[in-house]
Amino acid sequence: MTVWSEASGPLDAPPIVLVHGAMDRSAGLLRLSRRLSDRFRVIRYDRRGYGRSTGVGPPFTIDAHIDDLAEVVDQSTGGGVSLAFGHSLGGNVALGLAQRRPELVERVAIYETPLSWLPWWPEGTAGSTALGAADPADAAEAFMRRLVGDDKWARLPPSTRSARRAEGAAMVGELADLRAHAPWEGDRIAQPVLALCGELAHDHHRLAFETLPRVLPGCLLTEIPEAGHFGPNTHADAVAAALTEFIGNGRPEGPRVGAPDRTGAD
Repeated sequence: MTVWSEASGPLDAPPIVLVHGAMDRSAGLLRLSRRLSDRFRVIRYDRRGYGRSTGVGPPFTIDAHIDDLAEVVDQSTGGGVSLAFGHSLGGNVALGLAQRRPELVERVAIYETPLSWLPWWPEGTAGSTALGAADPADAAEAFMRRLVGDDKWARLPPSTRSARRAEGAAMVGELADLRAHAPWEGDRIAQPVLALCGELAHDHHRLAFETLPRVLPGCLLTEIPEAGHFGPNTHADAVAAALTEFIGNGRPEGPRVGAPDRTGAD
């Protein structure tokens, strides 16, 4: 069984693929897709274990997600994409594809992608806290409560809460796998890479963003004003503009596009 996917936009436009994060679905990138589909052929899909792909898996490993993304790109384009964009954990899947199947990806863009295998990654994040639950369904609920708040979680229809809890096995598997090892090696990724971060990012996402040029040589950085972790949804216009510019310019000059240098010294 293959993962669910769909494409929108002109058939003859440059293709791009969007990869969602943990405890999300392709619907979380729908606003961004709509902002891009007038100029690009936009491919969205539900990663294995989520949404309309809950029947796919295990294993819920980053390697399996990379294989799925390669299949989606192969089947949707027959030749590769101009850009693979990944939100949060999805950025690691996009980077993994760029390393493993470079012929399928011309450029990569990521938004607040976790580097949770690094020793400094904090234990108090939503993902780390959820991994402490004994039951995967409870882990998924803990993750969602941490993200949306107890009140909003309680207002969700019972069917929605049940569906999100059912995605716990996928979340626990992929987060644990990401903790255990790096899914890509920066010096083996030759494509241009743009990393995005919201101005209101949490400290650990900000630190990962600023660390990227040291673990991924040549990575370009852009900050999205007034955005938080869900910037591709809440600030879809700004994210779409950054991606469109990146695709049009290829590899811009300098270490950063559109944001002041905050990386500091090593």
